[in-house]
Amino acid sequence: MSNEYLMPGQMDAPPAEPATPETIAPPPQAPIGSKNTVLENIESLGQSRVAATEESNIYAISIIGQIEGHIVLPPQNKTTKYEHIIPQLVAVEQNDKIEGVLLILNTVGGDVEAGLAIAEMISSLSKPTVTLVLGGGHSIGVPIAVASSYSFIAETATMTIHPIRLTGLVIGVPQSFEYLEKMQERVIRFVTEHSRISEEKFRELMLTTGELARDIGTSVVGRDAVAYGLIDEIGGLGDAMRKLQQMIEQKRSNNQTGVIQ
Repeated sequence: MSNEYLMPGQMDAPPAEPATPETIAPPPQAPIGSKNTVLENIESLGQSRVAATEESNIYAISIIGQIEGHIVLPPQNKTTKYEHIIPQLVAVEQNDKIEGVLLILNTVGGDVEAGLAIAEMISSLSKPTVTLVLGGGHSIGVPIAVASSYSFIAETATMTIHPIRLTGLVIGVPQSFEYLEKMQERVIRFVTEHSRISEEKFRELMLTTGELARDIGTSVVGRDAVAYGLIDEIGGLGDAMRKLQQMIEQKRSNNQTGVIQ
């Protein structure tokens, strides 16, 4: 019995045990794929799911706004960060459940080296890839658009082809112009090697005067892009998905044939 006086009918209850770490229930964890996880993925990567958890055999990547390079753009700009796209492409390449990649473009261009890095990653994937240009695939978006195995463009979409330019401090010496020319050659070489357009025609479109109000170059509309050999076909999302599925089936049959032999 305790030393305290008890009222009639009152039982002497044992003292309550102090709460220990083992008795404290942990806060509920959000399951993978929950609303919080989906919102975090959309905010950080622009994707509802990452490649490692994607259940479909086709993975979609959107390249929108301005392609951001080594300098962070103002927060009001819609941007595609290359440090987000490149890890996704690596994850796609390593994930055996993903058999094809669909890239949707609506970009004004941006950093040349970042755009070329993304384009090189796309072209070096071992899995079938299809790009779909919606709205616009301008400037450095052109190499990204042609980097895939097959490319589509909407009939109302446009692609602006113009020379590259430098921003910031430029030293007026011959070396600066030589460096600019070398960068331009890298873009031209990549585009002509990954599309059916000739180098002469691409240079002609790039150096056209009188087409753009504040620049030199050409704004190519959907059907013209196909006629020039820059893009493979006019089409939309359904066409791109069907083509990608055909390429996936073709690769499956080739792999089966190779195993039999």
